[in-house]
Order: sequence, then structure tokens, then C-alpha cells
Amino acid sequence: EYNLLLMISGVSARETNLSPNLNNPDAVYADLIAAHKGRSPEDSAALNARLLLILMNHVGNRQILTEALSVAASQSAAIAQTS
Repeated sequence: EYNLLLMISGVSARETNLSPNLNNPDAVYADLIAAHKGRSPEDSAALNARLLLILMNHVGNRQILTEALSVAASQSAAIAQTS
């Protein structure tokens, strides 16, 4: 699915790892859901923004971040077209 989106969007995936890369993705997802539990939509959005900025800082490579943003935007557009 990601490779198809990359071909459509013309994004190079040479730098961005789009393969599964989490040891336990279900546990990570559960942690994310737990972090949002009991928060208002506004607090959840602020949590997501802080998390994103922390992870972007951790990655630290603008090219990878730009490619990831492009893939995410393309995937969002593709989902919207199928809805």
C-alpha cells in the first residue's frame, strides 16, 4: 500500500523507512490510546502535537521528515478519495 502511494505521489522512499519497524506495535498502540484516555479532544490534539515535535526532534533529519510528511499527506488524500 505504501509503495503504491509513493509511486503515485512521486516520493522517494530511499531515506524513509516505511516497513514495519516496531517490536510490539500492538503494545505501542495501546500506550498511545492510554495516553489519550480521559483527555478532551483539545488536550488530545495538544498531546499529539507535542509527541510529533518530540519524535521529529529525535529523527533530526529534515529530508526524512519531509518525505514522511509527504507520504502522510498523500495517504490522507488517497483515503479521502476512497471515502
